[in-house]
Amino acid sequence: MTTQTETRKFEAEVQELLGLMIHSLYTEKDIFLRELISNASDACDKLRIEALTNDGLLGSDEELVIRLEVDKEAGTLSVIDNGIGMSRDELAENLGTIARSGTRAFLEQLKQAKGEAAAELIGQFGVGFYSSFMVADEVVVTSRRAGSDGGSRWASKADGTYTLEAFDVAERGTRVTLHLKPRAEDADPQTDPDFTEAWTLRSVVKRHSDFVEHPVQMEVEAQEPELDDEGKPKEDGATKTVVRMETLNSRKPLWSRDPSEIEAEEYNEFYRHIAHDFTEPGKVVHVRAEVPVEFSALLYVPKAKAMMMMEEPDSKSRLMLYVKRVLIMPDCADLLPPWLRFVRGVVDCPDLPLNVSRQTLQANPITRRIQKHLVSKVLGALREMLADEREDFEGFFEAHGRVLKEGIYQGADDEQRLSKLCLFPSSTQEGLTTLGDYVERMPEDQDAIWYLVGQDPATAASSPHLEAFRAKGREVLLMGDPVDEWMLQRLNEFDGKPLKAVDRGEVDLEGEEAKEAREAQEAEHKDLLQAMRAVLQDDIEEVRFSSRLKDSAAVLVGSEGGVSPAMERVMREMQGMDMPKTKRILELNPEHPIVAKLESFHGDEARKGALEDYTRLLYGQALIVEGSPVPDPAAFAGLVTRLMVGSED
Repeated sequence: MTTQTETRKFEAEVQELLGLMIHSLYTEKDIFLRELISNASDACDKLRIEALTNDGLLGSDEELVIRLEVDKEAGTLSVIDNGIGMSRDELAENLGTIARSGTRAFLEQLKQAKGEAAAELIGQFGVGFYSSFMVADEVVVTSRRAGSDGGSRWASKADGTYTLEAFDVAERGTRVTLHLKPRAEDADPQTDPDFTEAWTLRSVVKRHSDFVEHPVQMEVEAQEPELDDEGKPKEDGATKTVVRMETLNSRKPLWSRDPSEIEAEEYNEFYRHIAHDFTEPGKVVHVRAEVPVEFSALLYVPKAKAMMMMEEPDSKSRLMLYVKRVLIMPDCADLLPPWLRFVRGVVDCPDLPLNVSRQTLQANPITRRIQKHLVSKVLGALREMLADEREDFEGFFEAHGRVLKEGIYQGADDEQRLSKLCLFPSSTQEGLTTLGDYVERMPEDQDAIWYLVGQDPATAASSPHLEAFRAKGREVLLMGDPVDEWMLQRLNEFDGKPLKAVDRGEVDLEGEEAKEAREAQEAEHKDLLQAMRAVLQDDIEEVRFSSRLKDSAAVLVGSEGGVSPAMERVMREMQGMDMPKTKRILELNPEHPIVAKLESFHGDEARKGALEDYTRLLYGQALIVEGSPVPDPAAFAGLVTRLMVGSED
């Protein structure tokens, strides 16, 4: 087959990535083989899944394998699979572009990363193919998609371009051929291994790809004894060199083995393989159940949020579903609820049919039983992690805590199994605290769990709403996740204690004597408070004196059970909802000098404008302190300038 060769330019992000691969001194050069084998394994899995509904794709070539082929004389290494293959357009799309969000941030992180950190990022972002250029001057890919008649050839020397052309490919699948960079004669095999040596390839596959389900095979030379006419080894011990096909990986599914026989590193390596997260997992959950449903599962709770997880466009859980060790669905959404979607792993259930579909799976009672069992096991592992590995749990919760909180909002907090795991910053404690720890520290006369939701925990920590609580030594939980407001619609009590917001409704922290004094001051300044309300009548419901404030002049308070400003922002910005404006209460510190100044303006017709200006200034300040925008920034800036030059006179 002959055709004109087409030359195309890489997109800018790919070219920058290639530059990093070629010119940066990454020590983990062997990751390229891990990535190419992983891609080949994925291609085999995709073929098997498509073949469930189109058995003609497999034809007579039913055994899915991955082969390594070495040509020492030519200096090439090829990774070959008989999986789904790629069309010409798919070659261009998959190898010439990075069609993913977050690419720029990924490249910036990669520039700073070294050694294992770089290997981790490359695996997480799914661009492992390009790591081939760390060891190769040129990469050639030939491929034929299953079910098609022709093939295509892609080639590049990482010079900013790649070529595409039609190419005769006899069988389906993909061959990636690396023209390896020459090695110096005195090269250190530890830092610059020879990837044409069988022992090098064998060790890399054993270390990184031992648990790949499909056989990774390679022809190797071996010495066998020469036999005499009777078929026995010759007495002189003579040997001959033979070439035989060797399978380099064990292929035994880790989840089918006895947990007592599995080393920690074996668990970790399998996690790296399936999750593309090359750090250690936070927790391993190995399940082997026989009643009421027979299944095996190997689940992992990650410590931190991997790059792949950051970019998931939906909220479905993703576990790999096997039936009798055959992969049926690479991302089954029905084995765990969405609020555990950070969990990675596999489930193998021989009780399900091989041709199970997503629709029948959803309605299958076996699926519901498996999910219930897995949820219980994962939450049990998280409880152990919280109790015994607090530092690791805090790292996990920073990355995935908001997902757990979604479960509370969705009504899955039976027996407070999720809320017991939640961590929050505190106004009085170092680090993070649980709700249970908070309740244990509560004074006998405190009947509620106090909390404050801010734009973020730091903003909440500086809120004037906390002044009276600090003065009394009372603890307040500080919340700042966008999901917190949604969670609190369901989480309204814990361990029999109601949760109350410090910025809404009445706060009873003052004694009877102090309360009477405040009410007397309020009556004395009644006309002033009414005049200020008249100025802000479009924005606020009431102006009153506060029991919350000790140092600040003013603060905004919502009604009991009302929508907080943080919730309003979430609904407007994230949900795109047209929220009606909520009028709140402006509370003043009766002991603050500003009250005397306002009173001096009140009743003086010549200073009526000054009273209005100071009232609007206090309102704007209260908005800014809580993290809310002022309605008219330009007008507010002008007001501040006018008051700075003493225009109140």
